[in-house]
Amino acid sequence: MLDQVVRDLDQARTRTLGLTDLDDPTLVAQHDPLMSPLVWDLAHVGQQEEFWLLRGGDQGRPGLLEPAVDSLYDAFKHPRADRPALPLLPPVEARAYDYEVRGRVLDLLDREPDRHLFAAAMVVQHEEQHDETMYATLQLRQGTPVLLARRSLPAGRPLRPDRVRVPGGPFTLGVDAISEPTSLDNERPAHTVDVGPFWIGRVPVSNRQWQEFMADGGYRRPELWSASGWAHRTEAGLQRPLFWTAQGTRRRFGNEEDVPPDEPVQHICYFEAEAFARWAGARLPTEVEWEKACAWDPAAGRRRRWPWGSAPPGPERANLGGAALRPAPVGAYPQGASAYGAEQMIGDVWEWTSSDFTPWPGFSPMIYRDYSQPFFGGDYKVLRGGSWAVATTAIRPSFRNWDYPIRRQIFTGMRLAWDA
Repeated sequence: MLDQVVRDLDQARTRTLGLTDLDDPTLVAQHDPLMSPLVWDLAHVGQQEEFWLLRGGDQGRPGLLEPAVDSLYDAFKHPRADRPALPLLPPVEARAYDYEVRGRVLDLLDREPDRHLFAAAMVVQHEEQHDETMYATLQLRQGTPVLLARRSLPAGRPLRPDRVRVPGGPFTLGVDAISEPTSLDNERPAHTVDVGPFWIGRVPVSNRQWQEFMADGGYRRPELWSASGWAHRTEAGLQRPLFWTAQGTRRRFGNEEDVPPDEPVQHICYFEAEAFARWAGARLPTEVEWEKACAWDPAAGRRRRWPWGSAPPGPERANLGGAALRPAPVGAYPQGASAYGAEQMIGDVWEWTSSDFTPWPGFSPMIYRDYSQPFFGGDYKVLRGGSWAVATTAIRPSFRNWDYPIRRQIFTGMRLAWDA
């Protein structure tokens, strides 16, 4: 496992350096108040790697940075909107710091491989999550393109019927360390849950469907929205997904293009997803329903490692890693179907669920106690499945993402569900 973790660390760092191979003004600017300057993320991934691996999570243990500098990269202490005013390490020093930390970490793993494997896997996932955040930052950036797509995507295909049935009955929700050794605390422990029958969309909702919703007055009809959703729609002036224009185009990483009708819709908030579902005569799935449709194999009576089985994700099954810079058309991955026939449940777009972010029964925080626990019971909604920008090491059927219901700068979409 050590060799794999080292490869994963290297892959994450390669992606980080690629996303930050930009001029200094681009790295130090704040491109949106919701996001950090890229140079903050660049040093933060190294600071967290040092903290969890070289300092063992001990706040009192001296680090490579002066305490006043080290504290600049505390995500709880400094909100994103305040970070541009901090005396952050300049890009060249941030890269040098990351390089120094990584060298010492590799020496540590070579000396004590078994002791630090889980922390190293957590560091990989943390860095890959920040890489996805940097993609979101660069999408918000104004100006000429600085990213180019490096992978083509398969064509989509028409799908009928548009939904699949998931029979009722018990299944195993969540995972344990044995089956998913790199899973995080909010994914554990595995436990049996009985779910009633339901239908779920075969694929995510497409841009074409969203255009039909808009043409039918979806943003002007309060009866489709919850009270909170309509209040937010009115206050924020929502009229279409983020980055779409009134002329039927959209902005993607500095380029303006026609909205591709067959791609999954992106950059919608929970309230928009909720209104669309009501308009479509459907609802959002719960996260428990989502996970069953994704991971359960009713014939075998057990979970699958991935929706399609045990084989690792590849370009024929899922759109991950960020190289395509966009989601694949709906119907592009028949080989990625779950046991029930649901497709594109891993990659492409994060999918809003109707569930609040709460712990599973028997939850126990891991070495990073503040990863999940402070967010339980708040206003957060759960998202599932990952996006095109997510790394393979940072997603799995049990992975639970969460955010405020108003957020849409992240690569969010949706999938419909119906009572059976």
